[in-house]
Amino acid sequence: MENVNNVTEFILLGLSQNKKIKTLYFLLFLFCYIAIWMGNLLIIISITCSQLIGQPMYFFLNYLAFSDLCYTSTVTPKLLTDLLKEMNRISYASCMAQLFATHFFGGIEIFILTVMAYDRYVAICKPLHYMVIMSRRKRYILIFACCIGAFLHSFVQCLLTINLPFCGPSEIDHYFCDIYPLLKLACTDTYSIGILVVANSGMTGLVNFVVLMLSYFFILYTIRVYPAESRSKALSTCSSHITVVVLFFVPILYIYIRPAITFPEDKVFALFYTIIAPMFNPLIYTLRNMEMKNAMRKVWCQNPFSIGRQLF
Repeated sequence: MENVNNVTEFILLGLSQNKKIKTLYFLLFLFCYIAIWMGNLLIIISITCSQLIGQPMYFFLNYLAFSDLCYTSTVTPKLLTDLLKEMNRISYASCMAQLFATHFFGGIEIFILTVMAYDRYVAICKPLHYMVIMSRRKRYILIFACCIGAFLHSFVQCLLTINLPFCGPSEIDHYFCDIYPLLKLACTDTYSIGILVVANSGMTGLVNFVVLMLSYFFILYTIRVYPAESRSKALSTCSSHITVVVLFFVPILYIYIRPAITFPEDKVFALFYTIIAPMFNPLIYTLRNMEMKNAMRKVWCQNPFSIGRQLF
């Protein structure tokens, strides 16, 4: 039987229907969005215009900052404009495009975080082979693999959704188009599709999270015999990474590892990986990193025209 889709647009219920609260949210998330752009651009420019770009860890951090900007920009601008409106509409095509974009850039971020954990594992556990394993060519291959993996994940996610029949109502109890709220609106049995979504999104998050934790476990096991100074430096770097991982992965696993059901608090958890984590990443990676601080001083204390020449 052919699927019939009578829905041409969806209504996003957003975070609140109260005008005063919406105004407060607008100011709060506008500040967050500006902070995300300023912080991540600061990292990108500081790394690109310094010698840090030649080091694998900062090479990957550069791409993580870029993916943060892209990821949050798939959600936050729409959220901000919707907070100023009475009725928040999104067309069917735009909804599917947002679903693809959020999972694509979110997938890139997940894979880059895993690659960064592997980079730290090689640097600390196999230091003599580090520059061979993490050569320039292999770094670009890993970034390319992250993009391909994210594309496949997002493509499957959209493929599972785009064939669903939507007959109404068309109200999405969320502030952006995501897979579980859309499954809730479908006028067909979505149990089997829900299992596939868990296998795709949930397992992608869980497998990467386990790999990350194993990498840091082996790192902690290895540095136990290091001198105090070397151990302190390694712990400082890894603690920053683990903080980012927990802030990003725990809400994702809470939402996607369970069966295809939605809860009102899902919107709050989604804020952590769409806005809060991208905002705090620059702070987490720079405040306790002396190399990054020194690079920022050198870059931003020079002539702004020379910064432009290095960028372009």
